[in-house]
Amino acid sequence: MLVWTRPGKAVTWIAFAVVFGVLVLAPFVVVIAAAFAGSWNGVLPSNPTTGHLQEALSGDELASLSVSLQTAFLGGLLAVVVGTWGALAAHGSRWVRVADALHHLPIAVPSVVVGLGLLVAFSRPPILLNGTKWIVVIAHLVLMVAFSYGTVAAALQRVDPSYADVAASLGASPARVLWQVRLPMLRPAIASAAGLSVALSMGEVGATIMVYPASWRTVPVSIFALSDRGQTFTAAAEALVLLTATVLVVFTLDRLRGRAIEH
Repeated sequence: MLVWTRPGKAVTWIAFAVVFGVLVLAPFVVVIAAAFAGSWNGVLPSNPTTGHLQEALSGDELASLSVSLQTAFLGGLLAVVVGTWGALAAHGSRWVRVADALHHLPIAVPSVVVGLGLLVAFSRPPILLNGTKWIVVIAHLVLMVAFSYGTVAAALQRVDPSYADVAASLGASPARVLWQVRLPMLRPAIASAAGLSVALSMGEVGATIMVYPASWRTVPVSIFALSDRGQTFTAAAEALVLLTATVLVVFTLDRLRGRAIEH
């Protein structure tokens, strides 16, 4: 009961602030500081510069940002389509548990296993995708579909089925019930699934590093390569660019989700 007293609350908030600051906030602060550091030989960085950020926003590094955005929107939004279709198809079916297991299987194993599986599966005819951007898009689709499926499936549990039943009893076809009743009611959940899928896709690296061709390198892969070569400051600048782009994308999609809820 001491936690509910004023001193207890103060101690709790201080403990939370320390843990949050060390484990969550400090890594972001260090990355931002490193992105603008000319050197870092002491406790604090020195010789501040924007050179690393300029490098991260030019040439191949800027191309990586474009690749990440394209992959996130293609893979993430395709995952929303597949996940929504799967949730609708499985809802109310006796196979719903099987569908749940199949959709969540890709995130139950390490992402590098998913990448290796796709690499082996699509490296020879009849479906030869190795060396193309599509194998990266498919990898992101496979990994993100679980989140889309779970979000829409959870929303379906809360939707009142009587609206669809009334529409069907009035003579609406199944397709019309789907497009004019079910999907509009699921619009906020679908928008949330899109935001989550795109955000997670922007940071995916495990499967991507297994399958990406040299012409389709995402920002997380570039960060990994830069840090592996010891170019820590440039890698930090790339990480800052990735973080900013992800926040802007998520903010935009969240605004769209807000409009979907209003309508």
